[in-house]
Amino acid sequence: MAAVDALLAASYPALLKADYAPSVLVTALPIISRARPELLVCGTYYAALRAGQIIGAGGWTRAAPEGAKTALETAHVRHFVTDHRATRQGIASALMQHCLGQARAAGVVRMVCQATRTALPFYQQMGFVAHREIEVPLAAGITFPAVLMERYL
Repeated sequence: MAAVDALLAASYPALLKADYAPSVLVTALPIISRARPELLVCGTYYAALRAGQIIGAGGWTRAAPEGAKTALETAHVRHFVTDHRATRQGIASALMQHCLGQARAAGVVRMVCQATRTALPFYQQMGFVAHREIEVPLAAGITFPAVLMERYL
């Protein structure tokens, strides 16, 4: 958990600063830059390692990020991140391909994602289609702008 926390805390500020106002990041980063214990133990959250260091992480769940139940054939991309010093090296693509393959093998036919503005091109490259901008509820009235996306497997 500490290693994923460190990756999120180092990478999200660096990666998101070009696409979000400082006023948004100052409230959202303390919340989104922390590993979610329930994801780390769910069995469908993965890490990419290089020389023993986590350089990428992400996964999928059948439950929506807010915890809502969804249709059995639908799953949700969860908390993807790549070390900001190792982007564009295929790390996130390899993690996503693994997630999509595992989800497909589990009977999932539709994958939904709440993408950051920064990650929009990545998800489009992975076959996701953007539907609309959304406000993701974080805590105590704090929301985070994102893009609702989906792809069929």
